[in-house]
Amino acid sequence: MSTTPTPPALSPDTETAPGPSPRSLTVMLWLVATGFFMQTLDSTIVNTALPAMATSLGELPLRMQSVVIAYSLTMAVMIPVSGWLADKLGTRRVFFSAILVFTIGSLLCANAHTLNQLVYFRIVQGVGGAMLLPVGRLAVLRTFPAERYLPALSFVAIPGLIGPLIGPTLGGWLVKIASWHWIFLINVPVGIVGCIATFIFMPDSRNEHTGRFDLGGYLLLVVGMVAISFALDGRTEFGIQHATVLVLLILSLACFVAYGLHAVRVPAPIFPLELFKIHTFSVGLLGNLFARIGSGSMPYLIPLLLQISLGYSAFEAGLMMLPVAAAGMATKRLVTKLITRYSYRSVLMANTILVGLMMASFALTSTDQPLWLRVVQLAVFGGVNSMQFTAMNTLTLKDLGTGGASSGNSLFSLVQMLSMSLGVTVAGALLTTFTGIMHRVTAANSLPAFHATFLCVGIITACSSWIFAQLSPDIRTPAKKTDPSERT
Repeated sequence: MSTTPTPPALSPDTETAPGPSPRSLTVMLWLVATGFFMQTLDSTIVNTALPAMATSLGELPLRMQSVVIAYSLTMAVMIPVSGWLADKLGTRRVFFSAILVFTIGSLLCANAHTLNQLVYFRIVQGVGGAMLLPVGRLAVLRTFPAERYLPALSFVAIPGLIGPLIGPTLGGWLVKIASWHWIFLINVPVGIVGCIATFIFMPDSRNEHTGRFDLGGYLLLVVGMVAISFALDGRTEFGIQHATVLVLLILSLACFVAYGLHAVRVPAPIFPLELFKIHTFSVGLLGNLFARIGSGSMPYLIPLLLQISLGYSAFEAGLMMLPVAAAGMATKRLVTKLITRYSYRSVLMANTILVGLMMASFALTSTDQPLWLRVVQLAVFGGVNSMQFTAMNTLTLKDLGTGGASSGNSLFSLVQMLSMSLGVTVAGALLTTFTGIMHRVTAANSLPAFHATFLCVGIITACSSWIFAQLSPDIRTPAKKTDPSERT
């Protein structure tokens, strides 16, 4: 039986005013869904291909984290501006440009000959990818009537949930049957068809009353995010001196503080500080930022561990990620019942510690570990990690209301992408530091470096449970209406 999702029913009898035909609306839904799938797929598809990329580009496999960081950090930087661009220039023009830039970036990535070139081209790809979901979601919101918005958005979200799950396996399979270049080349024909379909079927809605963009606040946030990323990764990736790292950390802190002062003074900041008066939003946002550092590092670390230290092929490493995805899907509904019974505070504190312990358990990995035990370990991690995401995300969004939904969702998306970037940054820095202590990295001696790295990210994650301890024990009701695309 086919499991392909069916778009919400579109009947011309329900239209009360002239607008796009039911056929155009259906095509638009598939367009947005495909764009979301491409964006999320490329956040994980490269993970299993990193060793193959390193061999092709003449680099060490343990120094390829910048390929992942460049994409996720660029998306974090571009998310705040995408909605404003769609309001100002129109959804069709911006969505078309997003697919075009993403496709060009993918083609450039496939033709990169050095690591630096690949990183620059991943930035181009990230610029396009960052606009696919927010602009597509905005197009759905403005085109569909209120009673059909949630079913339409749920349909759009399904491929986006599938993308990260199949990414590692698909990446490993493409490396096996062809080469790592094809993890980018597969985007090109899809992008070409998407551009044509967007030009024909995407409605061109815009907001004629769009105000001025908060450029000052945006630049402060961008400089702060980039500075902290370079500070954490620059020492190991670029050989930046300790004094420069300290300066970058101070600069990032100064920028975030300056944004707070800026947001109080200007009439329409990009992210109003009033959002942080919502206690559940503040705790959820901080929890997402710090707890996801560990979770964001695992899709990067596990395939490297399997290939470099345990001798798996790229395809085999990708297959080993399937238990993580399957267990994650199986446990998503369980967390709602647990929250209703035990409260957000109890569930998140206990589950955060459990996630940290499961990350640290990979420090016990050995070459003679039975396959069934490794599969169980990956599945248990996938299950508790998925429960963590669902609980944190519903907590963050549950009390936003309609007034803060737009800016709150954008800030939440930014924090998600930033934490993914920081997760890989921290993991790469730790792994490089520990391998440097051992002086010479081979398959025989890289395992202790991975052990120490998994232990550190596990401790970081477990310690973030303190953030959720600030919640009231009486908060038990999950969010009634949350954006399905934000539940991963």
